[in-house]
Amino acid sequence: MSNKHSRLNKFEKRRKTTKSLSLLLILGGILIILLLCIWFFSGGEDKDDQTSEDQNKTESSSDVSINDDSKDEDDSGDEVTKGDEDSSDKNEDEDKEKQDDEDKNEDKDEDKEKDDEDKVEKEEAEPSDDNVSEAYTADWKAVGTEQEGDHTTNYENGSQDRIEIQKATAVATGLDESSIVTIWVGNDGDQKVVSTVTNADKTESYRVFLSWNDGEGWQPTKVEKLKSLDY
Repeated sequence: MSNKHSRLNKFEKRRKTTKSLSLLLILGGILIILLLCIWFFSGGEDKDDQTSEDQNKTESSSDVSINDDSKDEDDSGDEVTKGDEDSSDKNEDEDKEKQDDEDKNEDKDEDKEKDDEDKVEKEEAEPSDDNVSEAYTADWKAVGTEQEGDHTTNYENGSQDRIEIQKATAVATGLDESSIVTIWVGNDGDQKVVSTVTNADKTESYRVFLSWNDGEGWQPTKVEKLKSLDY
């Protein structure tokens, strides 16, 4: 009886031990499964986060590339605009230079025309009186006129005849038309006049003979340089 009871105690202890081991194994297995689940899901989230982060980086990089392209396009546009401005400035400079050249050529032509007038060959002429120090004629041209139709000389100051006579007198004497002083203008025959003039400071005085040419104006025919001013 005692041996039987001893065997029962041993069996009971062994059963409890086996049960405890089984329980520990089950708990251990559950713990391992939990750890695996935690590791799996945690790793998956990290991977998703990493994937999302990589995608964001890629998108950011694409945005930077697009912005760079836009900047290049803007820069290209600026270059084109700048090129157009440079071309416009260049054309303006060329036009200005061309205009300056044309003005210079016109000035040269005017100077040449004046020189040609100054180079009119003079021929000695017979003086009208003893107050003449020098008398000469030349192939002067009529100075032009704004008058039309039948011509009758108007001797009044400011008349078109007086204006054109003064211009022709300045051409023949070489005096400055703007400062020439007309002392007297009188009739010298049919469609002819004689004009006495001097310069502003009255150091040069002349007597000029002129004839009217229809459609062409007054033409100087003879000039007499006076010794003293003739009133």
